[in-house]
Amino acid sequence: MARMATVTRETKETVIKVSVNLDGEGKAKISSSIKYLTHMLTILAHHSLIDISVEAEGDLIHHISEDVAICLGTAIKKALGEEPKIKRFGSASAPMDDALASAALDLGGRRFCVIDLKTTGLCVEDMVVEDIYHFIRSFSDSLQANIHLHIQYGDNDHHKVEAAFKALALALRDAVEEDPRRKTVPSTKGVL
Repeated sequence: MARMATVTRETKETVIKVSVNLDGEGKAKISSSIKYLTHMLTILAHHSLIDISVEAEGDLIHHISEDVAICLGTAIKKALGEEPKIKRFGSASAPMDDALASAALDLGGRRFCVIDLKTTGLCVEDMVVEDIYHFIRSFSDSLQANIHLHIQYGDNDHHKVEAAFKALALALRDAVEEDPRRKTVPSTKGVL
């Protein structure tokens, strides 16, 4: 059964379309006016091995990035299906030159997000730092995931955020992986 989904969102501020294939090759087709977001989504696709397609238009960087995050999380959740027999948990560390990031996530249906990117500037390329944090939180909320994302150390803000997205991608790759030994939903509650 194909684990794919497409989600669209049209508001007075944005028009967003996101498609995912959880069993893809890590292909990214990103159309966004936000260069750094495009870079991070490409990294997320490549290292998670999830094919991600994004078409994003809108008025402000904040609105576009937020709505892309909402659609991306919703699409992955939808692609998992009603009773996924997945590993559910994922964790990883990833270096990027001077920076080291760690990510842990749980796709158990409980929304919670803890982020510490240790950025020192107000912006990374064409995104303000608070929009990067907001993107990750909005992704966590719409995916109904518990995400803990931390920078252990680093000097360069671009490298810190890139390491964080690489670690998140690797953790996500593990969590969405189908578990051939799993006969039921990976929860003692019987539902995610």
